[in-house]
Amino acid sequence: MKKLLYSLFLFSTITISAQSKKFFTKGEAKLQHPVEKINLRFENNLPFVKVSINGKFYNFLFDSGAPTVISHAIYNELNLSKKYKRSVSDSNDKVQQQIFTELPEMIVDEVIFKNIGAVVLDLNSAELGCLKVDGIIGANQMAKLFWRVNYAENSLEATNDLSLFDLKDYSTIIPFDPKPQKTPMVKTRLFDKDIDFTFDTGFSGRFEISDTKFDAKKARKVIETFGTRSTGAFGVAKPTTASIFKTDVLTLGNGIFRDEIISTSISDLLGNEFLKDFSFIFDWKNNKIYLKPIKINPPKLESFGFTYRFIDRKPVVAFVFQQQDFPLKIGDSIISINEIMLDNLDDDSVCHYSINRIEKNLKAITIKIKRDGKILDFKMEKKEYLN
Repeated sequence: MKKLLYSLFLFSTITISAQSKKFFTKGEAKLQHPVEKINLRFENNLPFVKVSINGKFYNFLFDSGAPTVISHAIYNELNLSKKYKRSVSDSNDKVQQQIFTELPEMIVDEVIFKNIGAVVLDLNSAELGCLKVDGIIGANQMAKLFWRVNYAENSLEATNDLSLFDLKDYSTIIPFDPKPQKTPMVKTRLFDKDIDFTFDTGFSGRFEISDTKFDAKKARKVIETFGTRSTGAFGVAKPTTASIFKTDVLTLGNGIFRDEIISTSISDLLGNEFLKDFSFIFDWKNNKIYLKPIKINPPKLESFGFTYRFIDRKPVVAFVFQQQDFPLKIGDSIISINEIMLDNLDDDSVCHYSINRIEKNLKAITIKIKRDGKILDFKMEKKEYLN
């Protein structure tokens, strides 16, 4: 059974304005073989690929929820020219002015991309720096080819000819509308409201809808939450009240999915916790995504009822399920989990424990916290919710 774990990493969505649509149609892709097999590393529910630029290798996120992005370091190393500046928004609706540039060449295994439009971002801030990402292969770049993705096998393939991908067992077909940056937007309907999911391989979670579209009276089961559990491209989201709920039926294209678990947030997102049970194909020529099931894992919400983030190298409770007599509170400073000391770490250790959570695969933990000058010890067990 699948565990639905809530992490602090929500890298996408990065959105650009319609004014930049022409900029993101630029570029070309050249293949050496009819179907190119590309390195893929699926870690922490995120897909990464190795990219070569000017003979130097970099770590890029394969992210359909964003345009192509390069770090300031790459921009400066290559002495690229600024085309212009535009406003860019992240998954938390934070907006900043960013440089738009053109990358002369990028090689992904044996696929050569030329003259690709890219946004220049700071990828070293807060928790994002722990992922050691140098850039993003974004939707504008992906749209130049057909892609077949299978996270379970760390498999990523690209072709110019869709007929080279056998679609026989890809029974679920999901139409999409592309944003100006080519990000796929998938339509569904919940609570008698239209929802446009961002089909987002840069989102480590399952499904999220904006809280304005949620109707607690029509949801089957609901868990109320409070706090912050996501990091966007421009920083951490503000603490807020939200909900996690189960829906009877979720329709995506001609596919019907039952007992899905969805949380409320700022954005409408479909992510990797759902997609990792499928092989899926991107088809920007016909604006369709094809799904083939490879696992049958009904969604399951198991949690200790809280998560934390590191502030000034110290772990602080940042997100809790709102339950009666729940022992932890927002702002509690965590001293240790299972006697592993966490309150005096260097930067490398902070990144290690941010990504490799001590509690991730455990059923029970002991946690020592500091609150209002007092040291408190609790024993906590992982529970299943919404069952």
